[in-house]
This record gives sequence, C-alpha cells and structure tokens, in this order.
Amino acid sequence: MQDSLTIGELSVRSGVAPSALRYYERLGLIRADRTGGNQRRYARAELRRVAFIRISQQVGVSLDEIRAALDSLPEARTPSPQDWARLSASWRGRLDEKIRLLTKLRDDLDGCIGCGCLSLQRCTLYNPGDALGGEGPGARLMLPRPAADASA
Repeated sequence: MQDSLTIGELSVRSGVAPSALRYYERLGLIRADRTGGNQRRYARAELRRVAFIRISQQVGVSLDEIRAALDSLPEARTPSPQDWARLSASWRGRLDEKIRLLTKLRDDLDGCIGCGCLSLQRCTLYNPGDALGGEGPGARLMLPRPAADASA
C-alpha cells in the first residue's frame, strides 16, 4: 500500500476540494511533504485530520479552534481514542447548547409556519418598532442573550 497521497488522491478520498486542502495546509491544519518536483504528498493519517476538520466545522467550531485542537495532538503518532475523547469533551457544552437552540428553533418555526403571522401578538420573531435593535444584530428573541460584559 502506498504510504502517501497526492492532493488529488486526498481530495477524492476526503471529498474535500484541492483548493480547500491547500487552504487547510496554509493554516497549518494539515501537513504535506514535498517531492523533488515540489509536489505535495500527504501521509494517510491526514485523511483523519481532514475528516475531523470537516465534522468540526459542520457543528460550528471555528478554524482557529480546530487548529488549537489539532496542535494539541501528538505529531509523531496517530491520535489515540483518548486524544479524540479529550477534544470532544472540550466541545460537549457548546454542542449541547447548539442542540438546544436548534430544537427551540425547530419547535418555534413549527409555530410560525402554522401561524402564518396572522397574530403578531404571539409571534416569537415580531419586534415592534425594532425595540431590540439596540441590543445588536440578529434574531434577538430567538437567540440567547449575551451575558453582560464583565469589564463594564
């Protein structure tokens, strides 16, 4: 079995475009060796890192946080189940909050679709006179309110 993958092979195997792989490499999320002709060669273990990056992004983890997580993994060995468990535990609270918010959104949107906005007095999105506009952008009634700034 071949020990390394070209960027095209990594792209096909991971389902990630070569341009995204080059971007991940530029950010230090994945690593490639270079051939004498300056072509990228990726170790097979990079497939696991790319999968971790994609899954992490899909649940809302930023690339900076992903880089910090990957930087905490050992370079010389394949990450162990304990390494991955430690990373997932550090994000559990955020994922639980995201699940709670998505469930609330789903349930509230069911009400909105059924309501057809016939009753603005009961609408969870209605903001008369933009009264909440001073609190910041977004759906202030649906999203959790940010905690007060401790330094203020």
